Formats: sequence, C-alpha cells, structure tokens
Amino acid sequence: MLKKSKVAAVFAAIALAVSSAPASNAATDKQLEIFTWWASGGEAAGLAGMTTEFERLNPNTPFINASVAGAAGVNAKGVLVSRMQAGNPPDTFQAHAGEELSSYVKAGQVEDVSFLYKSEGWDKVFPKDLIKTLTTNGKIYSVPVNIHRSNVLWWSPAAAKKAGITKAPASLYAMIADMKKFKKAGIDGIALAGKGDWAIAHLLDYVLLASMGPDKFNGLWKGTTKWDGPEVAKAIKYFSTILSYGNSSKSLDWPDAGKLVTTGKAGFFIMGDWASSQWQSEGLKLGKDYTWAPGPGTAGVYQWLSDSFTLPKGAVNRDAGIAWLKVCGSKAGQDAFNPKKGSISARTDSDPKLYDSYLQAAMKSWKVDRLVGSTVHGVNWGNAGMAAYNSAVGRFYTGGAKDSKGFVKALLAAQKANAQA
Repeated sequence: MLKKSKVAAVFAAIALAVSSAPASNAATDKQLEIFTWWASGGEAAGLAGMTTEFERLNPNTPFINASVAGAAGVNAKGVLVSRMQAGNPPDTFQAHAGEELSSYVKAGQVEDVSFLYKSEGWDKVFPKDLIKTLTTNGKIYSVPVNIHRSNVLWWSPAAAKKAGITKAPASLYAMIADMKKFKKAGIDGIALAGKGDWAIAHLLDYVLLASMGPDKFNGLWKGTTKWDGPEVAKAIKYFSTILSYGNSSKSLDWPDAGKLVTTGKAGFFIMGDWASSQWQSEGLKLGKDYTWAPGPGTAGVYQWLSDSFTLPKGAVNRDAGIAWLKVCGSKAGQDAFNPKKGSISARTDSDPKLYDSYLQAAMKSWKVDRLVGSTVHGVNWGNAGMAAYNSAVGRFYTGGAKDSKGFVKALLAAQKANAQA
C-alpha cells in the first residue's frame, strides 16, 4: 500500500479527466495490456480460455498479458505500484475483491465501473454480497471473474491408505492425530510452502478460523477479537504443532509443496482450490491421484476470495479495457475461464455441467455455507496489512515457531499497519 505522502504524487501523475459512458462492444484502441500474476498451470490455462473469447469479439485488438509470476500476486503488486508511480498504468489489472481492492480505490487509481453493471445486467447475476465487497461509497470499482475457496484439505488416497487413514479428519485435533500416522509411515504430516511467506500465512488464516470459529475469526478484522487474547493464543499452539509435522525445506513454492502430496512424500496440504487445476494441468486425476475435503473444523464454512479486474485511471487504451471487462463479466467469458482455473463462476447462471465434481460441490457450498473472507487473498485487510501479516508469519515459521509472544506482537503491528494505511 502506498504511503499517504506518495498517494498525492501518484494521483497527480496519472489522474486524467475520463468519461464514464460505456464503450461499444468491440475495442477501438490499438491494443489491450492486462496485468496479472497468472503465468503457469491452471491459472494460465484459464486466462487463455477467457483471452480466446476476447479475441473472438475483438479480432483487431492485439492482446498483451503483462504477467508477473510468483508469491500469489505479491511480486506482481510490487511491480504494479512502481508502474502506477511512474504514471504508466496497464489498461486493466487484477485485484482481489475486498480490502485489497479498497487500497487502490483510496489511492484514486481506479475508475468507477458501475455503468457496466447496469448496461450488462451484472447487478442481476452477481450475488449482492459479492457486489458489496467491490463497492465503496456507492460506486463499484471492479468486475469479479471467479470465486475461490481457500479452506480446502488435499491429500493422496494412496498415501492415506499407507498410513491407515480411512476418512478425512473433522477437527484440528483429528488432523494432528492423522499427521502423526503419516509420520509413523515415513511420510511428512503436511506439505509446507515457505517461499514468499504467503502460503504459510494462508495456513495460519485457516487455523485461526478452524480454531475459533467464524464469529471470533471475523472479530479479528472488526476489532472485537483481540490479537493478544486467548483465542489467538490457542490457535497459535495448534499452528505450531501443525508446522512441526511439515517438510524440512522452508523455501518451497506452493506447486512444489503440492507435489510432495501427489507423490506421496507428504500427507495433507491446506491450499486453495487452484491446487486442483494445477494438478490437472500436470495430468493428475481428481479422485484418483488426489482428493479433498473442507478444512478440518470448518465444515459448513466457505473461506472465499475473488479475482477481479479494474479500469485504471489514465489507462492509454481505455476502450480496450472496457471491452475486456465486458468479457470478464460475461457468462461465456466466465465459463471459459473458471473450469480451467479451478474456481467457480461469480455469476449465478453458469452451467454446472462444464465444471468437475469438486467445482460442482463448491458451487453448492457457496450457496448454503457461512461465507468468511480470506485475509491473505485480500478480503479482510488491504495491501499494507497483508504484507505485514505475511511477514510476521514468515518470521515465526523460519524461526522454528518458538517465539509465540513475539509473534503476537508482530500480528498486532500488522493490525496497526493496516489501520494506518
């Protein structure tokens, strides 16, 4: 997140007087440059599906994907800030729905796209609660392309059989008991991805939710649950125990950690449902090579995030950006993107038959489960808070998960950093 002293300079450099009138269906600019962190695996496959739909509708507009890979978008966001400071915004960029998106709104870096919701009828096909997370002061600032679930437990049926595990654990306590069984069978209890901090912070986010429940968890972001209170202390004990059953390497990226599971070298993996599309892009079969369940202790709770695309202020090819947003919000665009990306459509009218068995189950859960936001993926805190949160978790992990008091102080500092951004 930009400091306030820099925001004015950035705004002055890139702010232009722009109209909010909708453009025609076809792009009229020389090209379209989109900025994402989707560079490989199921992410790239999903983007390719949506790109094909854009090119069908806009055959004369060259498509440029300025992707920056790695760290669940952390690397990309750093590059994006630099481009914004230089007055060189892309024509559209990826941002998570929620407080992460609000970071860009507060900095004056994105346009209101409410006019598209009216012209395209999205106000009728996107869930109202989702639209709220994209709205600030009555204005909507991005178009959601998907819904991901972050609280998913993955494992290999073959490895579970070797360890004598016959069903998914239903609680954190049962999960730890099963990790002991994996360890006894010569298999690491859980796969850990320490590269970039975010995947370990993703694990903590899940443990906090599973340990204290959705009401207390939501209280962490509202200020009603204290970071230095007993609920967090209990969750940190669970977290420390879980980390102790992980792989010895602390520098794996998440796809490499995932391979420990699919090759039988690690038992469980807590990761978002993009893991499934990654494995399918590697030729693995859902239900045979890997399987899933809601994270233990979170049955009936859907910890969600949503990727969305914006219309940056000062974009050179604004009409092309609008044309891209129309594809992003369309039924054809979302059904071309999400089955390959490993996510469900943000629209309520997508065809379930296009999606695999996991995603069909996710579609049903999204409609009936208690919805709780993902912190690491932008729903609960803005960029400044997320960066401090990830860093705090990373230091605790690499330090051997020994300094619980220091960890709590770092989490309190992350809360403060988010509030001051």
